[in-house]
Amino acid sequence: MQKEGQVRIPSGCAISGIFAKDASAICGDQIIRSIATMHDRSNGLGGGFAGYGIYPQYREFYALHIFYDSHAAKDSCEAFLERHFDIVNLSKIPTRKTPAITGEPLIWRYFVMPLHTKLESSQLDEAEFVARSVIRINAEISGAYVFSSGKNMGVFKAVGYPEDVGEFYRLDEYEGYCWTAHGRYPTNTPGWWGGAHPFAMLDYSVVHNGEISSYDANRRYIEMFGYRCTLQTDTEVITYIIDYLVRRCGLTLEETAGVIAAPFWSTIERLAEPQRKQLTYLRNAFPSLLITGPFSILLGFTGGLMALNDRLKLRSMVAAERGNLFYVASEECAIRVLAPELDRLWSPRGGEPVIVRLHEGVQ
Repeated sequence: MQKEGQVRIPSGCAISGIFAKDASAICGDQIIRSIATMHDRSNGLGGGFAGYGIYPQYREFYALHIFYDSHAAKDSCEAFLERHFDIVNLSKIPTRKTPAITGEPLIWRYFVMPLHTKLESSQLDEAEFVARSVIRINAEISGAYVFSSGKNMGVFKAVGYPEDVGEFYRLDEYEGYCWTAHGRYPTNTPGWWGGAHPFAMLDYSVVHNGEISSYDANRRYIEMFGYRCTLQTDTEVITYIIDYLVRRCGLTLEETAGVIAAPFWSTIERLAEPQRKQLTYLRNAFPSLLITGPFSILLGFTGGLMALNDRLKLRSMVAAERGNLFYVASEECAIRVLAPELDRLWSPRGGEPVIVRLHEGVQ
């Protein structure tokens, strides 16, 4: 048994992301190669990936990825789905037997669209209906966990090192314009399949390196708006905060960064108008959604990727560009393994979001 002090924890956890601004196809094996270089940042208790543009044949449908602890849970969840959605395709998510990945739950995928009758009776738009359905399944159907629910994107995660997780899910058989990855080193929360990163709500997915010391305050506030934190890790709340601020409140990503990684008041006071006025408003309007503690996050969304450090930059994060490709990772080595020659390499400043999007007109 290893004793305390004999295990190297280089600031815990690893994140990596690749984004093609021209929507060119990136094979899933590329993100596996990137995250594998940071193996020592994980401990085998969580790894995962999110890919965008991976389901073009079902791009108009919500792709639900679901873990089941038992066949009874699967039956209960499928009965719920049949009552609320038109299911156009369902199947087990393809996996490959990998010695390092054990104890897997039942893992299924459903391409669905809300029933028109349910939308009319609920008076909700599609996205809100799906979000509420996901929250309801995770909170009320014992043994069922929806861990991905966006369009033309999907999350793949497990207990294991990320390179083994990627092999298990056969990511080398997928292509997309954006990939994010995470290797987890659990600290205050358990390592289990549902607690691995990324966390997702609709098309928003989050991978996170760090620790949320404001978790209780953040959770209590966000649950006032119908969200339920059920997956036993602090990162889950970040995803719900972003979904709430962007989708439900209509904030831009830059404004959202100004909430969750808000500058200190002393910094705001030194800014010129109108930036000072805007940041003052955001801090006053959403004080309980300020995320404190060390963090670096990657937010994937349809058509884009955002990288963000906490305002003190207490976690490492490096960004780079080569042609139409954007890279970001906890360490430079995770970028250089894919692109030895770069056009630009930099370390984003604390609290300043780096946002990349598909070129105009590209889909």
